[in-house]
Amino acid sequence: MKVFIIAGEPSGDRLGGALMAGLKSLRPDVTFQGIGGSEMAAQGLESRFDMSELSVMGIAEILPKYRALMARINETADAVIAAKPDVMITIDSPDFSLRVAKRVKARSNIRTVHYVAPTVWAWRPGRAKKMARYIDHVLALFPFEPPLMQAHGMACDFVGHPVVAEPVATQDDATAFREMFDIGDAPLLMVLPGSRRSEVAKLAGVFGEAVGLFAKGLPALRVVIPAAGPVADAVLAATQDWPIEPIILDPRGVPREQAQARKRAAFRAADLALAASGTVSLELAAARTPMVIAYRMHWLSFRLIKAMALIDTVTLVNLVSDTRVVPEFLGPDCMADKIAAGLAQVLDKPDAQKVAMDLTMERLGRGGDAPGLRAARAVLDRMG
Repeated sequence: MKVFIIAGEPSGDRLGGALMAGLKSLRPDVTFQGIGGSEMAAQGLESRFDMSELSVMGIAEILPKYRALMARINETADAVIAAKPDVMITIDSPDFSLRVAKRVKARSNIRTVHYVAPTVWAWRPGRAKKMARYIDHVLALFPFEPPLMQAHGMACDFVGHPVVAEPVATQDDATAFREMFDIGDAPLLMVLPGSRRSEVAKLAGVFGEAVGLFAKGLPALRVVIPAAGPVADAVLAATQDWPIEPIILDPRGVPREQAQARKRAAFRAADLALAASGTVSLELAAARTPMVIAYRMHWLSFRLIKAMALIDTVTLVNLVSDTRVVPEFLGPDCMADKIAAGLAQVLDKPDAQKVAMDLTMERLGRGGDAPGLRAARAVLDRMG
């Protein structure tokens, strides 16, 4: 069985790695071609080019790289046609993935599967109707999504989110982490400024200012940053002038399992987190770490997205649990004083978030089969 699989950012790479592992367990004869990162490479994929070329977010941010992205889209579609796979699986990154799928479908009858339903419940609901012209099957992360896809003629299966199957550190792991870095019983703030260089560049400054203001009420505060490998050097450079020197967990040069275990221990050891908007909120929920979400983007992107939004929150914990307990500071509200006040409020009263985080994990499939295996089974079942 031949699979062409495409991911364009770290969250998609994790989904792709879990799906590939599931396919290998069900079909040992499977082979892979495509584009991905380290998680997919660990399952045997040799990426056609560096996945980071596709990690661009925001309408205004995409424009300067439009020609290069279009060249990669056409190159990838040509590679799929030449490979003649039994199925092509695209993972999230719709600006890239769906354009590739459209070109592939126009020139072949290759079966197309898209993993991660478009957020039509959040904005641009017409996307589902449009993608139905070239997507045969959708794998959904959230239980409320299949009817939205099926209404336009696409097969769609809720497969859960891989975060519910990922290991979670124990209290002993957290205690050992605090001992390793001489943290003791001091309050520990985790800061997660994003996995893209553009995010780190935009958020590190305001996050550092917020940390300084927050620390005025907590003189013993310690800070830890689990840096993503591709941006570790950027994080190190951007935090040199922070008012509190952070513990930076740099995964480069560290065995993969060891780096991941250390990151999980940090999640469990932290009393509170300040994070960029994204799927990291689900990792924090799995670890039951209360959080504040903040994000800064180009003013034009923010205004356009806000004008088209159908929801009043971007944080997945808020959406899945049907609550609004995680504070958000987005666009013009992404200011140090507001973020610091939000951190103090959450640290003082974390219980409502912990209830919402437990409900989120339950609704995303915790306790059932691993989502990667469920996704693999759905792909094979729909292929007959």
